[in-house]
Amino acid sequence: MPSERPIYPFSALVGQERLKRALILNAINPRIGGVLIRGEKGTAKSTAVRGLARLLPHITVVADCPYSCPPDRPAMMCETCSARLRRGEELPVEERPTRLVELPVAASEDRVVGSLDLEHALTEGQRRFEPGLLAQANRGLLYVDEVNLLDDHLVDVLLDAAAMGVNTVEREGISVSHPARFILVGTMNPEEGELRPQLLDRFGLVVEISGLTDIAGRVEVIERRLAYESDPDAFVTQWQHEEDALAQRIIAARALLPAVTISRGDMAAVAALALELGVDGHRADLAILETARTHASWAGRTRLTVEDIRLAAELALPHRMRRQPFTEVRLDEARVGQILERVKGEMGDEAPSAGNVKKKLTA
Repeated sequence: MPSERPIYPFSALVGQERLKRALILNAINPRIGGVLIRGEKGTAKSTAVRGLARLLPHITVVADCPYSCPPDRPAMMCETCSARLRRGEELPVEERPTRLVELPVAASEDRVVGSLDLEHALTEGQRRFEPGLLAQANRGLLYVDEVNLLDDHLVDVLLDAAAMGVNTVEREGISVSHPARFILVGTMNPEEGELRPQLLDRFGLVVEISGLTDIAGRVEVIERRLAYESDPDAFVTQWQHEEDALAQRIIAARALLPAVTISRGDMAAVAALALELGVDGHRADLAILETARTHASWAGRTRLTVEDIRLAAELALPHRMRRQPFTEVRLDEARVGQILERVKGEMGDEAPSAGNVKKKLTA
């Protein structure tokens, strides 16, 4: 049988810096709440997601657990693994790559959340739970292409599981809960329909992308794609050094993240942004702060800067701002900068300190 074709390298993507930034920040910190990528067809949305999965570090799991439980973290285990551990049983352990689970548009709710194994019930007289895609995605990446074409209820289920880190299923007298901590990535083409605002708001970040508009950039896309199609293995080898460096930087940022602190000045700056830009609720405030502290860890710092908050606002605010029907909301980046600088002046030392942050993640 022919060998599997290598994945196009994430680091070989041309441009689309905001898209790459959003994906990498979620890879570092899934608590950001996932990312929705909105853009026209042919803008490397799926290529970027699959390339990101290749960068994620290997994980250690309980070998015979359908939920990929970590053998050394009881708080993150399913009920079965936790019970085995309490009994003093030695759990079988293996290391494997982080999974990328792709959810088909036509998937049923039972396929996603899990269902009752009817065959086992009929043959053995016992009711048994059959795990679904959310079980497979635990501690991995769940990719939903054309998320706007899914049933709203199913999108709601996915977002609930992503936010809570737990999937609860009640079927035929059986109630089962299992861990479901994953990086949620959705892609969509707005020409094919929109998500309801209530669902849009629950994605941590949203990125709007389009095709490159400069000749040099488009030529570079063509050259790299032709090189990849001509010899995928050689192309991947050519970019392996950049891929390894990016993967190591993600691991380092994950390790540094718990040490990143948020001051009251940071909170005040974010609150001012949300209020003055007309954002309802508090999800935007929390998403900006979580994203900003993740960006700080990516940059190797333990304190936030104005630039961290500004970059986070670009990803977390536009889809939450009030809009009139049939109008598109654009974030006024100059106004964002003015608000942050003003709050900084009012708060003095309590405000986030300015700093030089590299804007390109792959620099």
